[in-house]
Amino acid sequence: MAKSVNIKKGDTVKVIAGKDKGAEGKVIQVLREEQRVIVEGVNRIKRHTKVINQGGRDGKTGGIITAEAPIHISNVMLVDGDGVTRVGFRRDEVTKRRPDGSTYQAERSVRVSRKTGKEI
Repeated sequence: MAKSVNIKKGDTVKVIAGKDKGAEGKVIQVLREEQRVIVEGVNRIKRHTKVINQGGRDGKTGGIITAEAPIHISNVMLVDGDGVTRVGFRRDEVTKRRPDGSTYQAERSVRVSRKTGKEI
């Protein structure tokens, strides 16, 4: 079973460990099962691809492709303002509306910055 991940796609994160330590980038993809994230411009690898001539025009040209590899979630921290922060959760009371027009009270889970207490 995969643990919950506090970082979402689109978040700006800072790398806190590894060869790209100090680099900041936007999260492109979150791989929840593997506990990893793919960050724009971080952990770049080169992949050698073969020329595939099948499919006529659709054949792929070979060469060296540079792409981002996944990085473990423990090696990144969420950027909040000018520094980094841990992520907490808070339950907020909200008023929801049913299709028939009546309203009711419910709770909504919100991500908050542990440093400032503000909603992320």
